[in-house]
Amino acid sequence: MTGRRELYLQEMGLGPVWRLKPAAVEPPALADLQSMDRNELEAVVANCTACGLHKTRTQTVFGVGDENADWLFVGEAPGADEDAQGEPFVGQAGKLLDNMLKSIGLQRNKNVYIANVLKCRPPGNRNPQPEEVAKCIPYLERQIALIRPKLIVALGKFAAQTLLGQEVTVASLRGKVHSYQGTPLIVTYHPAYLLRTLQDKAKAWEDLCLARETMQGLNSGESAII
Repeated sequence: MTGRRELYLQEMGLGPVWRLKPAAVEPPALADLQSMDRNELEAVVANCTACGLHKTRTQTVFGVGDENADWLFVGEAPGADEDAQGEPFVGQAGKLLDNMLKSIGLQRNKNVYIANVLKCRPPGNRNPQPEEVAKCIPYLERQIALIRPKLIVALGKFAAQTLLGQEVTVASLRGKVHSYQGTPLIVTYHPAYLLRTLQDKAKAWEDLCLARETMQGLNSGESAII
């Protein structure tokens, strides 16, 4: 109903006009998600209202990159720039991530896919809440199943803890090849953290070198998980 028509109705004493709020859209059942292709999954994510983050988001941030990538980089959640543009890692942290990729011979969108645990920005970039993760993690799990990466790189504590199911620090996870449902996984610092803590950039470089060596081993048929 147009604003002009609403004004007429109010002048005739027939307003205000009430509208029903859209019902929350829960994530589909796990069995339904497992049958979805990439386009179907992205459409479901774009319309998801399963948690309160849909009330404050500009748009969902599904992910970006090569849908058949060997490399999958997973961060925490969209920030303000990502919420505005609909693409993960596009702010200053994104520029640093692009440089990190370049340092080991990679490039965004070329054999690389980038996603986040959460598809909506938490207000004020606060930490994700457990109920938000519970609603959103099935989407990432289906993304991983569709992409079938050879190697996952978890960017930061939150992504690492979520994928590995462990409440531990990045420092304790670094330097090892872990496993996410049989896929080798390496943990390093989130680019946003590195912007604040420059002294740990050398450690992140070590992690990237480990990731590169691990991928080389995978490509040669060597076992990577230790």
